[in-house]
Amino acid sequence: MPPPVQRPHLRFGQIWNMSVGFFGIQIGFALQNANASRIFQTLGASVDHIPILWIAAPVTGLVVQPIIGYLSDRTWHRFWGRRRPYFFVGSLLAALALVLMPNSRAVWQAAVMLWLMDASINITMEPFRAFVGDQLPSSQRTLGFAMQTFFIGLGAVLGSQFPYLMTHVLHVSNAVHHHIPLSVKYAFYLGAACFFAAVSWTVFTTREYPPDDMEAWKTHKQQTRGLFVSLREIGKGFVQMPRTMLQLAVVQFFTWIAFFALWIYTTSAVAQQVYHTTDAQSQAFQDAGDWVGVLFSVYNGVSAFMAFLLPWIARTVKRTYTHLICLFIGSAGLISIYFMHQQWLLIWPMLAIGLAWASTLTMPYAILAGALPPEKMGFYMGVFNFFIVIPQILAAVLLGFLIRFFFHNESIYAMLIGGGCMLIAALMNLIVSDRDDQVSKPFSSSKKKKTVLPETS
Repeated sequence: MPPPVQRPHLRFGQIWNMSVGFFGIQIGFALQNANASRIFQTLGASVDHIPILWIAAPVTGLVVQPIIGYLSDRTWHRFWGRRRPYFFVGSLLAALALVLMPNSRAVWQAAVMLWLMDASINITMEPFRAFVGDQLPSSQRTLGFAMQTFFIGLGAVLGSQFPYLMTHVLHVSNAVHHHIPLSVKYAFYLGAACFFAAVSWTVFTTREYPPDDMEAWKTHKQQTRGLFVSLREIGKGFVQMPRTMLQLAVVQFFTWIAFFALWIYTTSAVAQQVYHTTDAQSQAFQDAGDWVGVLFSVYNGVSAFMAFLLPWIARTVKRTYTHLICLFIGSAGLISIYFMHQQWLLIWPMLAIGLAWASTLTMPYAILAGALPPEKMGFYMGVFNFFIVIPQILAAVLLGFLIRFFFHNESIYAMLIGGGCMLIAALMNLIVSDRDDQVSKPFSSSKKKKTVLPETS
């Protein structure tokens, strides 16, 4: 079978435009990650129930991402292209969810809004990973995913800081009074505007390649129409999963248990260990929540900076070894949080975690993209998300039980569990085979032509 069509190199500005949308996406994720637990506890949820309330995030990703990936593989429009329709619709829904969530009056309302928010963000985000695989040649993919990581870091720095800036710069009240503080509400409103604007930038400044062989693509799409045929195609894709993808799945599994523990337990851990409170209605707890936003912005800032160094490091020491080193350092950072009792000292672990986060958002995808069939890029990028969300679901089920019955509701021990899991993930990189573009296309026609990407507007 003929090899995949080689894409021409894109200019730096073109790669920049196609990545800007992740800036808005990560503002949304940052607001969710730093404030969802705070919102739940402010509305009356107990600390051991937090993981179950968070289960909305991984479950929606588990369902939404493969479906959106499969549908976007089968989409082509003369103006909207393949992935960009999903960017745009998802951004509208996510902006709405960001406005509604901080207006919740009960825990169940906040949980429903988290489902809506995470589903909408996943609709927007999933095609972005395939977008890089579609548009860039192998030699530019690490740069493409690194550029996404830069915008992820930059967006997360701002998104994590929004409540703190509202309180301490704009002097918006963060008092509770049994409702979500105004500072959090206004932060979410600002995040909604940024989310939609950034994704719209990518939608309207980029163009996409059509399928390499349009006639063969149309024929294959016609032959696989219908619900049952589509389900069979999806099932076949799981069975034929590339070997490199399975190897990376082990790394991802332990990595994402670690990050999930960080996101859902840092606020209560810092409140207990540094601010000496477990009362979510107290001013000290809200101050801890603001400070966690600052800490999260630090690790995301490090990831934005490191995004441009990782491609150079990967060329020097290999992508799998780069990821191993970064996760090892991140593991040390997570474990060290256990020994910190002053708020400013907590910045140091965040530097290490930021390095691991940068690599997690770059290296697995750069390794994976070359091992995937081009015409199933969206689907397999969605399936790859299984190895992110399944460990989060497992963590949501088990972490609350472990913290309650073995660690007496002391959330700080979740950092030790996370650090141990990240260490295992680091070592699992030793089994990953990193090969680029060793795939053939399952359908093609005799006519094959190179396509040239239209100029960005």
